[in-house]
Amino acid sequence: MNVPIYDTIKVVLVLGLLSCFIMINHAFIADSSPVGSLIGRAAHDHHFHMRKLQEFKSNFFAQEHVSLSSSPSLSPSSSSRARSGSGVYSVIDYGADPTGKNDSTDAILAAISDAVSVEGDGFLMQGITNLGGVQISLEGGIYKISRPIKLPVGGLGNIMIFGGTLKASDNFTTDSYLLDLSSSSSSPNHGYNYEFVTLRDLMLDCNFKGGGIRAVDALRTSIDNCYIAHFTTTGILVQLGHETYIRNSFLGQRITAGGDPNERNFTGTAIDLQGNDNAITDVVIFSAQVGIMISGQANMITGVHCYNKAHGFGGTGIYIKVPGVTQTRIVNSYFDYTGIVAEDPVQLHVSDCFFLGDAFIVLKSVRGVVDGTNIVNNMFYGSNKGVDIVQLDQTEKEFNEIGQVVVDNNVVNGMNTKATVAKGVTRVNGTSWTVDFNEILLFPRRIKFVQHSLMSNASNLFPKTILRNISNNQVFIESDMTVEGSASVIVDQGLTISS
Repeated sequence: MNVPIYDTIKVVLVLGLLSCFIMINHAFIADSSPVGSLIGRAAHDHHFHMRKLQEFKSNFFAQEHVSLSSSPSLSPSSSSRARSGSGVYSVIDYGADPTGKNDSTDAILAAISDAVSVEGDGFLMQGITNLGGVQISLEGGIYKISRPIKLPVGGLGNIMIFGGTLKASDNFTTDSYLLDLSSSSSSPNHGYNYEFVTLRDLMLDCNFKGGGIRAVDALRTSIDNCYIAHFTTTGILVQLGHETYIRNSFLGQRITAGGDPNERNFTGTAIDLQGNDNAITDVVIFSAQVGIMISGQANMITGVHCYNKAHGFGGTGIYIKVPGVTQTRIVNSYFDYTGIVAEDPVQLHVSDCFFLGDAFIVLKSVRGVVDGTNIVNNMFYGSNKGVDIVQLDQTEKEFNEIGQVVVDNNVVNGMNTKATVAKGVTRVNGTSWTVDFNEILLFPRRIKFVQHSLMSNASNLFPKTILRNISNNQVFIESDMTVEGSASVIVDQGLTISS
């Protein structure tokens, strides 16, 4: 435990003066009092000297208090240096106004500048300095800023900014972001600007002037428990980099809980992932034209609730714009009147999600490719208006390269079921019959596998059957004799094994 030198001197001085006082009083008593008298007045002398000591201490500390009160107050810079030993930098110590009345941009930037100036240890990726977990605390205040809050240079890591509200001023530039993790100078290692930067427990009010957070070439970034509102461009923009984790957060252009009269006018994108290997977990998007835009690969979306601009008004919950290299997993999420659009999906997995209010999934053809796509075990609930749960957008080009696609085991209420695997049963009375699967099969004119069986009402008949045609998603079967009974057929539009 470090004790300031001033406090040490004060303690030594007090002890010295008290020792002198005791010695003088004891000498006085020994010289002026007979032994017998001293012993007889022991109690009296004890209380007398204790009162003297108490008066001495009171007078001394009263003078000390006056001395300290009259000394100059600590400047923000010296105060910050005193605090820097703990690794926590309070923006208030640098003059930031927690009431939001005055501009706090320069004060917050000064606190960040001091925080990242500490001596680090190169423990992270090569070229990224480990700053040991320095923290810039907003102390629970509301701070008005007129310029983006940025780290002064690249090549930094292990930093946290937390605990308060940032609000864009009326003159904040409309193409900027309140918190901007970008740098003009990048690290020499793989081009990463920053590593292990945490933005936590923050509310960002963009004041309809721009975006909330931008992370460019950042590695292992955490955005946790943030509330981002009133953006016009993007709530969170992730460009390049690797492994940005966004979790337990709320985003919306306008603060609403559904049924907003301005829903038709929602604009902007809540989260834009333009990089690989990121994750969005337990996030609510309550208003924006697009909830999540994905143009990078191998991203994971789980536990997301999108009730931004409804599809009927031109909105989209999740838009996957990575034709041919999707590699995206969407699980355990809730799409509330707004669904999913995926361009040329290759390796797309959507499962265990809930789609409410006629929300559906669109597979959009750009180059005509769809492969490795699973849409399984989801629930759909609609209004009985004949909306298909999965739809094909072949406006630009028809899907002509169809690989492993499984749409199956979805629970549907009030919407039309679409699948790539289907079963049909029909009554037969004759030598031929047709089972039409167009109502349920997703792709037109495509059946890759058929299995059929026949059950006759007559126990002594053993008819022979043959599959004649599977064009136009209709299965045509003939028998060598008249049959009265029923036939069952299973079809699959996916790939089959041939030998």
